[in-house]
Amino acid sequence: MLTSVAVPLIDGVTPFEFGVICEVFGIDRTEEGVPLLDFRVCGERPGEPVRMSVGASVIPEYGFDALDTADLVAVPACAIRSEYPRALLEAVGRAGMLLSVCSGSFVLGEAGRLDGRRCTTHWRHTDELSQRFPKAQVDPDVLFVDDGDVITSAGTAAGIDACLHLVRRELGAGVANAIARRMVVAPQRDGGQRQFIQPTTTQADSLQPTLAWMLEHLDTEHSVASLADHARMSERTFARRFAAETGTTPHRWLTTQRVLRARQLLEETHLNVETIAHRCGFGTAALLRHHFNAVVGLAPKDYRRSFAHGPAGRQPPNA
Repeated sequence: MLTSVAVPLIDGVTPFEFGVICEVFGIDRTEEGVPLLDFRVCGERPGEPVRMSVGASVIPEYGFDALDTADLVAVPACAIRSEYPRALLEAVGRAGMLLSVCSGSFVLGEAGRLDGRRCTTHWRHTDELSQRFPKAQVDPDVLFVDDGDVITSAGTAAGIDACLHLVRRELGAGVANAIARRMVVAPQRDGGQRQFIQPTTTQADSLQPTLAWMLEHLDTEHSVASLADHARMSERTFARRFAAETGTTPHRWLTTQRVLRARQLLEETHLNVETIAHRCGFGTAALLRHHFNAVVGLAPKDYRRSFAHGPAGRQPPNA
């Protein structure tokens, strides 16, 4: 269970990536049912300013020793350097669960935590990460990589996806959705989507209204033709813009969102798998099990047993 998060800062930390970690893990949202986490901002010398990358400073209240007792050590992006503070590397090496955003992955690599693991970073730095840490299995294209106790993400907005993914994994879909609503961010993107997508649309012709409509009608059969009609585009234009905005196809995006909805229903309700399959648009329990296992890596009943909250964890009939 995730109860505490510690964030180590060194000179050159970038404010947006640090802010993402603060926004997801550090704000008190207990009035919305989000558990309050023990959130610690740590520096090599507590109480002394750490210079950010934009001509400002932040003063950590804790030292790097506070990293040792945190459930999660979340490393934001910072200027890539040839050497990092020894105390930081030692603490990262001991950490049980790690998250890095963008170039924070270099700290994990320097601490030996990427050896033999799948990982990623911002697309501008993937070659350097591979060269510097040849034992790491660097994927240059994905938004984030969940390798169990080590999660690495690409740059900027991909950090939001990775953080929310971790919240969903550790605290449940309801908590992740509550945080996402407050942050006013789009539904969580699949980590396997491409990092770099050439923009071809403007805000005026964005597909966000159609994406929102699809989410509200997951139990409906959709074809590219029907979705293009809803977006008032030709099928060819719709397919091109869909790939530009989401990095994937309509079928794959729908399948992922249906699985995410099924995860939430498994966590929060007593509904059996057959009913959940119909509500999420899979039609049959067998089809739900197939896609759920492919995306999540567990059968629905096994996922419910591990992640359902409170009474919902007791298995209803036919689960």
